[in-house]
Amino acid sequence: MAQDLTSSQNDRQNILNNRYALEQAEYHLSLGGLSYQENTVFTKQQVMELFEISESTIEKYISSHSDELKSNGYQILKGKKLKDFKGLLDATGTDYGTKTSVLGIFNFRAVINFAMMLTDSERAREVRSRLLDIVIDVMTLKSGGQTKFVNQRDEQYLVAAFQGENYRKQFTDALDHYVDGNQWKYGRFTNLIYQSIFQENATEYKKILKLAKHENVRETMYSEVLNLIASFESGLAHELQIASEKRGRKLKQKEAELLFSGFEEHPLFRPLILDARTKMASRDLCFRDALHEKLEAYIQAVPSADFERFLGERSKSLEEQLNDPDTLAVFKRMKDR
Repeated sequence: MAQDLTSSQNDRQNILNNRYALEQAEYHLSLGGLSYQENTVFTKQQVMELFEISESTIEKYISSHSDELKSNGYQILKGKKLKDFKGLLDATGTDYGTKTSVLGIFNFRAVINFAMMLTDSERAREVRSRLLDIVIDVMTLKSGGQTKFVNQRDEQYLVAAFQGENYRKQFTDALDHYVDGNQWKYGRFTNLIYQSIFQENATEYKKILKLAKHENVRETMYSEVLNLIASFESGLAHELQIASEKRGRKLKQKEAELLFSGFEEHPLFRPLILDARTKMASRDLCFRDALHEKLEAYIQAVPSADFERFLGERSKSLEEQLNDPDTLAVFKRMKDR
């Protein structure tokens, strides 16, 4: 988790897209505000008082970060909406200026957004510090203390892992039958696939995720990455067979490596590789605080749907999934095919 939220919109958005962290933040931070249309909202004057800043400061940030703030709940009221809101302000004795023809208001999400970008306020710094603690606590609680294996909470993970093992067997069988070399070729050619997809070999990947020597790298991979690896392994098994039978002999390792490099450049895989790199780099930084430096250019904010997918009500630990009758029925159908 980045410690300087003021400098990274992606890191700010990762927190704002995590509704579980925001719910806890609203409860524990107790920032005040007004109840309006079933939401907590703040006037600009209230935000200025909350963070002990001047009007010129808040206007500067609203101007320079307008799109970001509006996308996270800041809005300008005018016309009938403003008239209705003024009624609430009058009822609560909140000062806003009687001649105001437009009024900017922040919902709680937008206030947190503002606090994360504001460098001119000690109060905002305190909010950021507490917010980071809340986010870490929520992630730990929701993942059962296993952020390393948060990928396994996805309901699609088990199917992807099961299918991947079948394609893995096809691939290793193809290496046996169609490529010269000793047992080291399995690791060598597997690493070529990893490097094609996410530009890291297994050793580098393990180091970034701080995996123990006995921990299997594929058990930490997201379903989209597992599916892409399976596609590579199935396709490469087919190409190795064709190339070997065409020559009437096993391929030398250099010949097989050339086939791999050409396979990586196939137009079919380019959008899939882009998607896998983006998801892996972005999710690992957000959920695991793990930075893939070679994929840094692919990092984006993690969408709200991913927090539901890995931390929400439909997400389950691997043990829970294996005890789920519906999941077991899916595996039985796959086995019977």
